[in-house]
Amino acid sequence: MTETPPNATAHQGSETREFSAEVGRLLDLVVHSLYSEREIFLRELVANSADATDRRRFEALTDAAQALPENARISINPDKDARLLTISDDGSGMSRDELVANLGTIARSGTRAFGQKLETAKPEDRPSLIGQFGVGFYAAFMVADKVDVVSRRAGSDEAWRWSSDGKGAYTLEPATREKAGTDITLHIKSDADEFLDPWRLQAIIRKWSDHIAWPVTIMRDGKEEAANEGTALWRKSRNDVTEEQLEEFYRHISHNFDKPWDTLHWRAEGMMEFSALLFIPSSRPFEFGEQTRESKVRLHVRRMFITDDAEILPPWLRFVHGVVDTEDLPLNVSREMLQATPVLARIRKAVTTKVVNELKTRAKDAQAYATFWDNFGPVLKEGMWDDPTYKTDVAALSRFRSSAVDTLTSLDDYISRMKPEQDAIYYVTGDNADVLNASPQIEGFKARGVEVLLLSDPVDSFWPERLGTYEGKSLRNVAQGLNDLEKFGAPEASTAEKADMDTLLPALKTALGDAVSDIRATDRLVSSAMVLSAPEGGPDLQLRKLMQRSGQDIPDVTPVLELNPAHPMIHSLAQKVQAGDKIDTLAHILLDVASIQNGETPKDVNAFSRRIMDYLTGGTQNANT
Repeated sequence: MTETPPNATAHQGSETREFSAEVGRLLDLVVHSLYSEREIFLRELVANSADATDRRRFEALTDAAQALPENARISINPDKDARLLTISDDGSGMSRDELVANLGTIARSGTRAFGQKLETAKPEDRPSLIGQFGVGFYAAFMVADKVDVVSRRAGSDEAWRWSSDGKGAYTLEPATREKAGTDITLHIKSDADEFLDPWRLQAIIRKWSDHIAWPVTIMRDGKEEAANEGTALWRKSRNDVTEEQLEEFYRHISHNFDKPWDTLHWRAEGMMEFSALLFIPSSRPFEFGEQTRESKVRLHVRRMFITDDAEILPPWLRFVHGVVDTEDLPLNVSREMLQATPVLARIRKAVTTKVVNELKTRAKDAQAYATFWDNFGPVLKEGMWDDPTYKTDVAALSRFRSSAVDTLTSLDDYISRMKPEQDAIYYVTGDNADVLNASPQIEGFKARGVEVLLLSDPVDSFWPERLGTYEGKSLRNVAQGLNDLEKFGAPEASTAEKADMDTLLPALKTALGDAVSDIRATDRLVSSAMVLSAPEGGPDLQLRKLMQRSGQDIPDVTPVLELNPAHPMIHSLAQKVQAGDKIDTLAHILLDVASIQNGETPKDVNAFSRRIMDYLTGGTQNANT
């Protein structure tokens, strides 16, 4: 929802604003594509009310003006005669500007991507998209042909009304509300009578919102009756909680509709006491890679929500959802105190260790763990880069594609297959594991039966240097030009005659000049003629490429051109030099093709194209004249 001042009209204190065309289309999708899951609207509205009440309770810890009433609750009032359904809360409420901003979340949450995903998703997958994109409020239009929101910000005397039929515009105008909080009134459609039935509403609350910490009530026959149990599941014994309850709670806090891949439910006692209920999803959320690196574990103190910014788990475990509830912190703890208190530091370590140990246990089931790894492996590997305490544990949990086996492998399994004379774990980095497996960079290693790990995630260009060693074995990038192949002998089929490099190398260096830092013969190539490598001590070429993509300013690195003396093309070039032919153009073609092999574009694409066309139309001789 975006502001469009030229199309806004104001009269008698009210203001009308138009939806953008894109948001109007999206509202249509929400209403019609989610028709079979209409009851989800109530879960979303109640969850929003609970969040607002949590927020006010937290803000009241440092601001007395935000204090909650003693009987703070979420009330649902169906009026069959007037065909109205009202959801009210005692939460923080919203000012006029906050109404515009908060009810405009849809436009800042990937409107176009949401619409495309919604159109192509299977019916059973559509409800989960609502929570992932922050568009839950708009699910109200599935059952209402008009929605009114009256809200008063805690600490303010002003109240405002937001109204819309979801078709083209919304209005803002001053309103009255006796106390802080929000009323959302739905004008129920003629085909949605079921959502005016108190029994139906209670069934929905029990299904989706039974574990919300705040009381939820429903008006039935003029009386306000409790609609939810409001039990803190994490405080119960695991034996007293059913799988259905756990799944419902997981969906509530994660906004996902899959079943958890794993559930961790325990209580720590002793020097520190806390209860924890954590979930690892079974599927990767949409646009997961674009989300922030913040922990998704909520901190409670004595069952009361404190904050979801306590960073209970490190960024490399941000796929874990859940709750940690402790007795060892005061209810009025501030965010500054949270960062400094040793209690929270101990809780963080204990919870992180628990999750790591659980993953080690689950990793024993290779097939199940492969599913987890496909979803969250690239995130978990970040721990080897930014967490010195757990980097070795994360290394043991990591899985990789390999040149030697078809299935994912661990570092421990790699070491078990190492040659007797091998003292390093070899790897190569790039954008695609299949392409890496056919890369000239690893030809010599494969020909000698030396296994190479194929690392194709962006983080793979960073963590090996930080990890350094694993089980006493150093990690070595085959693209760094480190010539370790002599210790493994020559490949069995390496009987081809080698070109005269003594005359070829000086001629190529003269032709290429500063375009390369060095040109040398190598024995790490088998079927390829040439390969680019980084100069000794220089940054890996793949790392440099990634940093350039992210817009970082990195000094240009002049690569080393390595040649295969046994390749027919190198033979041909050497013979031309011996015959006195010029090879300037062919030398540049050689360098450009080596760049393309390395996944890069030639520095001068037009010049490369001209050289190739000259070569194809006029032959080598003409290409060099």
